[in-house]
Amino acid sequence: MTVQARFVDGISTALPPLAIAQEEGAAFLKRNYSGRLRPGSVKLLEKVFSHPSVKSRRFAFSDPGSLVDEDPDERARRFAEWSLRLSAEAGRAALGKAGLEARDVTGLVVNTCTGYLCPGVSTYLIEEMGLSRAVKAYDLVGSGCGGAVPNLQLAGALAAERPGGAVLSVSVEICSCTFQMGDDAGLIISNALFGDGAAAAVVRAKTGGYALVSSASRFAPEYREDIRFVHRNGQLHNRLSARLPGLAAETAGSLVEELLAANGLKRRDISRWAVHPGGENVINAVREKLALADEDMRYSRKVLSELGNMSSATVWFILEEMEREGPRPGDLVLLLAFGAGLSAHACLLKKV
Repeated sequence: MTVQARFVDGISTALPPLAIAQEEGAAFLKRNYSGRLRPGSVKLLEKVFSHPSVKSRRFAFSDPGSLVDEDPDERARRFAEWSLRLSAEAGRAALGKAGLEARDVTGLVVNTCTGYLCPGVSTYLIEEMGLSRAVKAYDLVGSGCGGAVPNLQLAGALAAERPGGAVLSVSVEICSCTFQMGDDAGLIISNALFGDGAAAAVVRAKTGGYALVSSASRFAPEYREDIRFVHRNGQLHNRLSARLPGLAAETAGSLVEELLAANGLKRRDISRWAVHPGGENVINAVREKLALADEDMRYSRKVLSELGNMSSATVWFILEEMEREGPRPGDLVLLLAFGAGLSAHACLLKKV
């Protein structure tokens, strides 16, 4: 049976307007939370916010003060508003870049891990973007920062199912809607790392952008407690363990080797690497595990520096950054993302 070729095109991103520099963010947290934190936690806050790997981030609120003791109902409302606003902006831009209109969309896949809507974000996008009421729509949750690649896998399957159609793949994360503060290193690091953003791309059978060559996933549930959201008092709290960089590198490294071997490739055959920037320590651990050069991580580091970690949407921002430099036809790009689970996902793309 012949497998229908699929292509990824129209890669677009969207950001909320409010940018906050790291020093400004640190001052805000110290001003509002120093009285609630132990001295050691305040010192850790100062240390992680002064790290040069992140310079600024974007946030989906107009007043940072609204974060302090934010009412859970207001937080849910904020997630609903901004997840739709940013995903619709990215989705419309993706369709425009691909030369398509809303009526051309036959499939829609939306992933997020930073909020919950029922019905899902996809149904709001159908209404907001004027998509067909008969569109095949799916909402994916639970993959954390790695969610864009499972999204792409499903979008690719839908595109192969209807060669004449187009599937819109959307990753949207309002990480500020999971903000918590306390004497927990994982929370403090998260508050210095994560930002808000959305991205979208079109997947279809028509040639353009990148050919979707192959993808693979690997799960290590024995490390579930090292990277996940936990519920406390009915709200999400991010959990990151100190050993996460090594675990992520080991899991992602094995996955990449398997994917390359399955396609008869070596690491030197990959022209560009779009590696999820889980943080400077994670970037370094993955780079060392895969024996990559610092140059291979420059796109990841640039996005991390300017926008922070936007969870699942981040790899699309990295690929969009690569696009600005004009990859050559035939260049192989490897998307690598990892997140809750512990899970790792990789996708091999070829520039056409």
